[in-house]
Amino acid sequence: MRPSKRKNDEMRPVIIETGVSRHAEGSCLISMGHTKVMCTASLEERVPPWLRGLGRGWVTAEYGMLPRATGERMRREAAAGKQSGRTQEIQRLIGRSLRAVVDLEALGERQITVDCDVIQADGGTRCASITGGWVALRQCIGWMVQRDMLQSDPLRDHVAAVSCGVFGGEVILDLEYTEDSEAETDANFVLTGSGGLVEIQATAEEEPFSEEQFNEMLRLARKGIGDLVAAQAAATGVSV
Repeated sequence: MRPSKRKNDEMRPVIIETGVSRHAEGSCLISMGHTKVMCTASLEERVPPWLRGLGRGWVTAEYGMLPRATGERMRREAAAGKQSGRTQEIQRLIGRSLRAVVDLEALGERQITVDCDVIQADGGTRCASITGGWVALRQCIGWMVQRDMLQSDPLRDHVAAVSCGVFGGEVILDLEYTEDSEAETDANFVLTGSGGLVEIQATAEEEPFSEEQFNEMLRLARKGIGDLVAAQAAATGVSV
């Protein structure tokens, strides 16, 4: 039995509340169990210097955790003067995942920055950030469409992410912290709504995992992504 009392293929409750920021072009608060992430998408009528004049846009992301997102207060990274390697790795993952489903030429020479701020962490913060980040991005692009800023919709598909792992010798879906911290294998799967693989991060913490276990993790991840894509569509009223 999992510490969470869930079945091996059972997701935590997923709640996505949209329009939570009055200033951002797109925003949502996503809750996956006790993990809560605020996602905002901000539009800028400019691109990074290395993209100027190329007729393409850019989607990027920033990620951070509030000091009391975890059991003990963490020092703000701004106070330390630099981001941790973990933070940089996660925000690059979020950016790559979102760009995988965006037609950057259709976006034009504009940049959308998706900010993901973890309010409360209980495992799977990067997965919640990608899933909620897509919702904020969808809202931002909808904001642009309403103002006739785009000739075509640049968002080609959904993208979402979910964790899987091996815990107590069994493959499980959507790990919360108590499971993640003791798992023999920890993996994150980023998939599109149509089932395309964007990125897989899998690490054996103790014994190597088998091909059969990997295939079972992928099967459960596809099930979980299906649930998350349905939640995204319900939250935005749009299914790509």
